Amino acid sequence: MNIKVDIEYCGSCGHKKHFLELAEEIKKNVPNATVSGTAGRQASFEVQVNDELVYSKLETLAFPDFGAIADMIKDVSAGKPVKKIEPQTADCILL
Repeated sequence: MNIKVDIEYCGSCGHKKHFLELAEEIKKNVPNATVSGTAGRQASFEVQVNDELVYSKLETLAFPDFGAIADMIKDVSAGKPVKKIEPQTADCILL
């Protein structure tokens, strides 16, 4: 199954390197995925899979877990439905 991944990233914020990292992670896990990136809105990092928004940095104010996105896309390539990616949680607790 062909998977189409579109990523809108903030070009003026330096998010292109994050796009390239995510694209590499996706291609490593799902070689038949088509990944495209577009410089877009300020502070954006919006990920769409088969035209469905799965992650929005504009909504969460954080970058997604790239591994979680790649795993979900791998599941989609195996016939599972597209699903939203939950925002990352903090790894540390302040006492």
